[in-house]
Amino acid sequence: MRVGIFGGSFNPPHMGHINSLVTVQKKAGLDKIHVVPAAQNPLKMEVEGPSAEQRLELVKKALNTYGKQFVVDDQEIKRGGLSYTIDTVTSLRKEVDPEDLFLIIGADQFEEFSQWKDYQKILTEANLIVTTRPGWEIPQEADELPEFLKALVAEYDFNFIELKTGRNVQFIRLQDIEVSATEVRKLLRTGRPVEKVLPLAVESYIRENKLYRPIGDRVGDFAKFTTFCANVLFSKKGIQVRAFDLTGLAAPTEYAVIASGTSTRHASSLAENVVQAVKEEYNVLPQSVEGVDEGRWVLVDYGSLIVHVFYDFVRQEYSLEKLWKDGKDLNLKDPYVK
Repeated sequence: MRVGIFGGSFNPPHMGHINSLVTVQKKAGLDKIHVVPAAQNPLKMEVEGPSAEQRLELVKKALNTYGKQFVVDDQEIKRGGLSYTIDTVTSLRKEVDPEDLFLIIGADQFEEFSQWKDYQKILTEANLIVTTRPGWEIPQEADELPEFLKALVAEYDFNFIELKTGRNVQFIRLQDIEVSATEVRKLLRTGRPVEKVLPLAVESYIRENKLYRPIGDRVGDFAKFTTFCANVLFSKKGIQVRAFDLTGLAAPTEYAVIASGTSTRHASSLAENVVQAVKEEYNVLPQSVEGVDEGRWVLVDYGSLIVHVFYDFVRQEYSLEKLWKDGKDLNLKDPYVK
């Protein structure tokens, strides 16, 4: 039995996931793929959405008509806490030999694979299948591979790599469906059509259980909420904290806050402090968080408010304030300066 592992948050599962599963199962000749929803991804900040149990049910709905070759595996949700792929690989290795076990990841995950817990051990216990998306070129030679992998290469042949660990890495190009979970959540929260990006059973479950609803009811006054977020940034030594009322403009949000950090680490820390303070005060998580790993431009999306935190040097490149010149500058003052 050739067995695949396909993990993720599945928040929600969409046609991009289905496309990956069907394509990989066919091209790699896998007999079975374990689809494993994570309890909590250790490399991503938690965002607003359904419970782990609801995400599990959504995955079951998504795969209900696709045959027994796709097995919905709840082991990470049962374990709870942060989900580490090495634990799932170790569990399945009790049943599957390493040469027959395949971990399926996207090209973006491949680039950051060295951040995964015990990634070297994963590369001894399972093979890798890397799915590529439009705009991502398959490495043509070993020098183009991520640094963490170069020393492990035994033999390289275009889209197939033999590793010194005895395992291999293969690349499978997808005829990709241009969709991401972040985009789907935005469509759902704004009431726009989703039938092209979600399986019908998934959409029906979301509607019936009122998932992915706007967070405005819990936030209430977004002008006050904007000031609250700005004050968190002031308190953590954010630089040039400014807030804008963009209502009435053709903007993706009604309010915006912008601030800078003295370094990429400071920028990420500022964004994390906003998320934590809002959770404690409003019991609300952001709809999405982007860029926190790099810290150059971190975007925290609360729907009617988007918080932008830059490494100060990068902020100067984008000059968002110029884009918002027709909005109302709220002229907030640092309440912690006496």
